[in-house]
Amino acid sequence: MTTDVLDRDAPLLEVPVGNAALPASTGAKLNSSSHNRAKDSRDAVLYGPVLVTLLRLALPTVTVLVAQTAVNIAEGYYVGSLGTDALAGAALVFPVFMLMIMMSNGGLGSGVASTVARAIGAGRLEDADDALFHAVLLAIFVGALFTGSLFVGGPALYRMLGGRGPALDAAVTYSNYLFAASIPVWIVNLQSAALRAAGNVKVPALVTLIGAIVTIPLSPVFIFGLFSLPPLGIAGAGLAFGLYYAAATLFLLAYMLSGRAGMSFRVVRPRGGLILDMLKVGIPTALNALLANLTVICITGAVGLFGTHALAGYGIAARLDYIMIPLLFGISTATLTMVGINMGAGQTIRARRIGWTGGVVGSFLTGTIGLAVATFPTMWLNLFSSDPIVVSEGTTYLRIVAPAYCALGLGFVISFAAQGTGRAIRPLVASIAKTGIGAGGSWIAVAYLNAGMTVLATMVAISIVVSAAICVSLMLSRAIWRPPAR
Repeated sequence: MTTDVLDRDAPLLEVPVGNAALPASTGAKLNSSSHNRAKDSRDAVLYGPVLVTLLRLALPTVTVLVAQTAVNIAEGYYVGSLGTDALAGAALVFPVFMLMIMMSNGGLGSGVASTVARAIGAGRLEDADDALFHAVLLAIFVGALFTGSLFVGGPALYRMLGGRGPALDAAVTYSNYLFAASIPVWIVNLQSAALRAAGNVKVPALVTLIGAIVTIPLSPVFIFGLFSLPPLGIAGAGLAFGLYYAAATLFLLAYMLSGRAGMSFRVVRPRGGLILDMLKVGIPTALNALLANLTVICITGAVGLFGTHALAGYGIAARLDYIMIPLLFGISTATLTMVGINMGAGQTIRARRIGWTGGVVGSFLTGTIGLAVATFPTMWLNLFSSDPIVVSEGTTYLRIVAPAYCALGLGFVISFAAQGTGRAIRPLVASIAKTGIGAGGSWIAVAYLNAGMTVLATMVAISIVVSAAICVSLMLSRAIWRPPAR
């Protein structure tokens, strides 16, 4: 086998698996129970009913991410009890934290998942296995980059976003504890992405579920100093998060080494072709995530001009925006996996139908939530604050932005479908447009036209709709859905 992960000229051993033959170099491995499980998952994706298979792959991830959402809500409640300054400090850190989560799950994680899914679809199981070790190398490098950058540049960043006095102090403390665990976060998320791409959705879901079960009671222990422990305040929330991910990293790596994962983890010589195949999807998608979070960071900075109460209100409302992401992530990763495997096997028409199906499901899910929140915004906002100014600012934002959640869901899932084809440039264009309208428009309106929260929220809603429209054009493009080179 050559170092080019996309090489299809290796001699073939005629072993029928779906409609693709397997390279001879993987023939010996077909006898392993690990690869037999991968084959069974592959056949279901290639020939099973689209909606049923999509929901079967997505449901475990969606279910446990709902539990993870409960962690975010609980943590916001705990931090809110520390006062408005702590809540504002958390609002400053939250976009940067979500940048890391989105880049590891939906950025480089999508690159790992796309490589694994297309390799499995084409029967290149050895390439899929080798991707696991390469994913760990990427995780260590990028995780260390996040930790170092936020330790050094965090205070200046949060000050630039409007943090002042006690709110800035709270943001820096929270950030230092939170990003100390960057490397474990990246390892867990990239390995989970590879497992989901192989059809193993249960173990990543289980890891997340256990994390939710542990973190919800663990955070107040450290925050408020229960059971004779000293109260750490907002630092306790970051510490609980880091301890969970450290434990999850050890468990997940042990599981991958055990051979029960449906894939075989092993140390191999780094292969340039394999890394480049991950990065050709991972880098544009990571830039996509960077732009999405840059939009929120810029909007946070614009809201910071309104004062601490408005910043706290926006932070609570925007937290719901981010909660949409984990809910959509289950649908999106299932869509990416199914599209990638079908594209690898040459079934482009079915791959396109999967993309449309996933987009409609995502739109329905987030649109339903958006309608409910736009109608009853205080049900969400009062979970975190009873301050009338904070609640008023958050209500204004949600009543304008929440109705656009249906477009958010549609565009988000369709962009993952495009990533499953191995082509991720056009979703990046959608993110650029969203950033230009949402972030750029908001700054101009607030800083130069003295606009308030109503205009700012309107710009955010428009940016979501425009981005979704660009993503829909992906589904109509023949270039995206052309058959892979053989």
